[in-house]
Amino acid sequence: MRAARLIKMVLLLQSRPTMTAAELARELEVSERTVTRDAQALSEAGVPVYAERGRAGGYRLVGGYRTRLTGLARGEAEALFLSGVPGALREMGLEDAASAARLKVSAALLPSLRDASRTAAQRFHLDAPNWFREPETPELLPAVADAVWDDRRVAARYRRGTDEVVRELEPYGLVLKAGVWYLCARVAGTAGDGPFRVYRIDRFTAVEAGEERFVRDDGFDLPAFWAERAEQFARSILRAEVVVRLSERGVRGLPYAVDALSAREALEAAGAPDADGWVTVALPVESEEVAHAQLRGLGPEVEVLAPAALRERFAREARRLAELYGGVSAGCRGPAWSGGWVT
Repeated sequence: MRAARLIKMVLLLQSRPTMTAAELARELEVSERTVTRDAQALSEAGVPVYAERGRAGGYRLVGGYRTRLTGLARGEAEALFLSGVPGALREMGLEDAASAARLKVSAALLPSLRDASRTAAQRFHLDAPNWFREPETPELLPAVADAVWDDRRVAARYRRGTDEVVRELEPYGLVLKAGVWYLCARVAGTAGDGPFRVYRIDRFTAVEAGEERFVRDDGFDLPAFWAERAEQFARSILRAEVVVRLSERGVRGLPYAVDALSAREALEAAGAPDADGWVTVALPVESEEVAHAQLRGLGPEVEVLAPAALRERFAREARRLAELYGGVSAGCRGPAWSGGWVT
C-alpha cells in the first residue's frame, strides 16, 4: 500500500514543477504529516525530493529527475489500454496517433505484460450508438477535434432551427452521447467568465480554426459540466405533469418507461400504497403526447388519473383493445369505464 503511494507521489512530482503538502495530501488521500514522512522516505531511498519552505514553497524533484515507465501491474496495464475508445478515436481522426501511442507503451512494458492490449480488447468493447440507429460521423468532427486538442479558437456557422448563426468559439471539449457528438465551448470575447454552451457537431455547417490560441479556464471540469448540463436539460423539457396510479410492477417499470430522474423523484415524493397496493404519483413529463407514448408501455400496470383528456385517451385505447381481442376474457375484472386500462 505504502509502496504504491510512494510511486504515485514520485509520478505526481514528475508531472508538475512543484506541489504543496496540501495538494499532495489531497491527491494521495492522506494527511500532510504522512506526506512529510513519505518525502523523507523517498529522499533516504535516493529519490531527490526537495522541500522548499515559505508561502510559495512545496515539494519538487531536483535536477529534472525522471523515473522510467516500469512496475505496472497487469490490471494497471490493461486499464491503460481500455482508456481509448476505437470508434470515437477513428471519428475524430486520432486513430493513427492512438495506435502509435499504444505501440510505444507496449514496447516499454515488461514482456509478461505485452499482451495487455489484446486481453483488454477481448474483455471490453464500448458500442456508443443506440440500437436501431445507423451512426453517422459529422463531416466537420475532425476539424473541431483538432481545434479542441490545440486550444485554437474557431469561426463556426451553426444551424439553429431554420436560421444559421455565426460564432467565434473557444472549443473546450467533446462529448459522445448515445452516438451523437457535442461540443462544449465558450463564446470568444466574453472576458473569460462567459457561460459554457453545448453545440451539436452535426449542426455545424462550417468550421475554420484560426491561428490564435485561447487560455483555458483551469477550473473547467468537462465530466462535471456535462453531468450538470444533462440534468438541467432533462428538467427543462419536463414542462407538464400527469397523475397516475401504479401497481407494484408499474413502480418497478416506471424508470424504464419515462425519464429516470423524473421517475425517481416522483416515486420518492409518493405516499404509501393504497389498499390494493397501488401507488399514486405526480409525474413531470415533456407533454401529454410524450406521456401517452411512454406510459402505454406499462400496459395495465398504470392508471392515468389526470389530466382528464389523457385519461380519456387511454380509456378509448382500452376499449379498442377489448374489441380487438374479443372482449374481456372470463375471470378478468372488467372496469367501470371511468377510464384506465382493463385489469
